[in-house]
Amino acid sequence: MKRSQPAWGSEGSSRIPFWAYTDADIYRRELDRFFYSGHWCYIGLEAEIPNAGDFKRTAVGERSVIATRSADGEVHVVENVCAHRGAQFCREKFGNRKDLTCPYHQWNYDLKGNLVGVPFRRGVKQDGKINGGMPADFDPKEHGLTKLKVACRNGVIFASFDHDVQPLEDYLGPTISRYFDRLFDGRKLTVLGYNRQRIPGNWKLMQENIKDPYHPGLLHTWFVTFGLWRADNKSELRMDEHFRHAAMISTRGAGGKGEVTSGVTSFKEQMALNDDRVLDVVHEPWWGGPTAVLMTIFPSVIIQQQVNSVSTRHIQPVGHDAFDFVWTHFGFEDDAPEMTQRRLRQANLFGPAGFVSADDGEVIEFSQEAFSKKRNHRTLAELGGRGVEEAEHMVTETLIRGMYDYWRRVMEV
Repeated sequence: MKRSQPAWGSEGSSRIPFWAYTDADIYRRELDRFFYSGHWCYIGLEAEIPNAGDFKRTAVGERSVIATRSADGEVHVVENVCAHRGAQFCREKFGNRKDLTCPYHQWNYDLKGNLVGVPFRRGVKQDGKINGGMPADFDPKEHGLTKLKVACRNGVIFASFDHDVQPLEDYLGPTISRYFDRLFDGRKLTVLGYNRQRIPGNWKLMQENIKDPYHPGLLHTWFVTFGLWRADNKSELRMDEHFRHAAMISTRGAGGKGEVTSGVTSFKEQMALNDDRVLDVVHEPWWGGPTAVLMTIFPSVIIQQQVNSVSTRHIQPVGHDAFDFVWTHFGFEDDAPEMTQRRLRQANLFGPAGFVSADDGEVIEFSQEAFSKKRNHRTLAELGGRGVEEAEHMVTETLIRGMYDYWRRVMEV
């Protein structure tokens, strides 16, 4: 018997049913509608493949892809699936190659994904005759790797399986583009390092986490104690016109005890740093006013500037109840050595074992455990009301409501 589609069960987008995080059919539809069509997905930074022949293996949704830089300097993204027998032929994370070859039957492709070599294509001469080979009408041009549409913006690579996807600039929209270009302003980037982790929770929970200004000043001891992000900081919440992307913008305030720390168990008044260089924050000219901007570009990436630490965080689903989370910490080619060291030290706030971010992975796991046991219950995202609007404060869950307003429309739920 065919299973009926789950019902949302309420008006609006402020009460999210647990099955939205646990239903395998819903998850497969998410992959098709968000990761494989109609949307741009994050691939990486051009600084990761700076030279001709460089490649990077990554993922769009659950599908393995390879970003390459061809001899003409152009960036290409192809699916890591041989056109012959479907093998995922690339196993390295990074490297440099003149071409791409599947080890199974040695089918060979150029760095743009075109098929250029097929062993024994014209058969093998034996006993005075030609045996085997591909059919006479076999055309290599029809059997290249699956090519994705590619867009690069100020050193950041996006790609889509959908060649009819709207232009990247329109996809981001003017509001998010402004904050994107604030960080990626055309300066050359340098990669400082990576963190990787697998989080046992639904991929949407990480999008929610970075659309949620409510929790940082309550969950994270570092933020509330040292004033990096808490409810009394000057802040703004912005969205694109579809409510899918968002930016949380904050300006660091004073640390220590105050009205917003009353009764907050994560606040540690006596907490002090053994090495205060971790919070050696230097204002950079490109910041403008804010000391922190966290952007969620739906569905696949979070772009973070938190004081002098800057990174991308790539969401790679591996099922309805887990995702790989890849952090790329970077700086700028014109950074002084002292600034590079400062970025590296402050990066210890983030990543799988970060002084702040370790908390997020843990609470996402806690949430997923509960969802799987109580499928017909729902979460509540009604802080600040039930509508969707931008805000000039942090005491609201409006960005989460906005994302599920968009999710419901695309998913037809």
